[in-house]
Amino acid sequence: MASRSHPDRDAMQPTLIWDLPTRLFHWTLASSFVGAWLSTGSDRWLAVHVFLGYLMLGLIGFRLLWGVLGTHYARFTSFWYGPRAALAYLRDVFKGTSARHIGHNPTGSLAIYFLLFLTLAVGLSGFLTLGGEEQQGALSGAMSFVQARTFKKLHEFSANLMLLVVMGHLTGVVVESFQHHENLARSMLTGTKLAEPGIPSVVPRRGIAVLLLVLILGSGAWWFYYVVDAQLGPASSENEGPHVKFIGAPLADNPVWRSECGSCHLPYHPNLLPGRSWQALLTGQAQHFGSDLSLEAGTSATLLTYAAANSADRHRTEAAYKITRTLKPADTPLRITETPYWVKKHRNITQAQWQSAAIKSKANCAACHLDAEAGTFLDAAMHIPAESTTPKARP
Repeated sequence: MASRSHPDRDAMQPTLIWDLPTRLFHWTLASSFVGAWLSTGSDRWLAVHVFLGYLMLGLIGFRLLWGVLGTHYARFTSFWYGPRAALAYLRDVFKGTSARHIGHNPTGSLAIYFLLFLTLAVGLSGFLTLGGEEQQGALSGAMSFVQARTFKKLHEFSANLMLLVVMGHLTGVVVESFQHHENLARSMLTGTKLAEPGIPSVVPRRGIAVLLLVLILGSGAWWFYYVVDAQLGPASSENEGPHVKFIGAPLADNPVWRSECGSCHLPYHPNLLPGRSWQALLTGQAQHFGSDLSLEAGTSATLLTYAAANSADRHRTEAAYKITRTLKPADTPLRITETPYWVKKHRNITQAQWQSAAIKSKANCAACHLDAEAGTFLDAAMHIPAESTTPKARP
């Protein structure tokens, strides 16, 4: 906790203060947070966002361990200040009389503890949101979509609060660098600061840093190569640029449903309409959008049983949950494209795109949804074909 109010800079010498593992942790966590923030809300970058979340949790685990076993200035005991000390230091900063600290100053140390806690909160709430809302990860199906919405709100709140703390931390770095005439950001890159004779350099711990770097790179390779079926090559008709897809949990299937419904169009999974809609469609099959299905009684019963057990009311998927949430109890839509949720999700698609050669019609779900056949309709498995930006030329 060495500090000096008026150090003799001429007598100082470059001293290694921040070991390699600490610096690698710092910059990796910072870049991961930036990457996670930039990929927020973009379905195409969901797998990248999730990986960065996992990485941040892993980094926090390392930092907690390194805060006990690391070199002197990396240990929590070297910057264990209370709130009073932090406020007192902040007052000195405003007065321009703050003491120079070789390690973390009292206010900066408080920001670090906040960031460690908030990173943990953001990561864990994101992990819970992933399992509940996206039905992915180790907690897939472990909670309802209603519970997942609560964790998502916590995730967003924690991330926003973390952004504010990061901005405050950066402001403190700039102010302290100005007041003490030193570049603190560069010090975290090089690891060295000017220190008085007698203050020993810490051990670099290169071996630990190399091991940490290997774990970071290895986890990235494992995630994108084995977990999410990433395609990071040139853009293609099915996967443009960085788009990576998640595979949803398999939904109940029925060969009769696929045979009867798939003979005319995509066999839309029952989770896309409420049970009352399927009841109306199957009991009114004589007038099925201008056609008579002419199904046998046994076939109709099989289809109705399957539809009722797997309708949107069962909330098997995120799409099913949101479809039912936007419907009034008396609403009985006969077309998926009539549901308020579908209309809202597709409101930015132009008429020209609908009429393009790549899409052709609103009924062609498979043109944009890679998992349309499976019926999961995950956000990350959706893309609009590049060809749809230009309508098909008419002779």
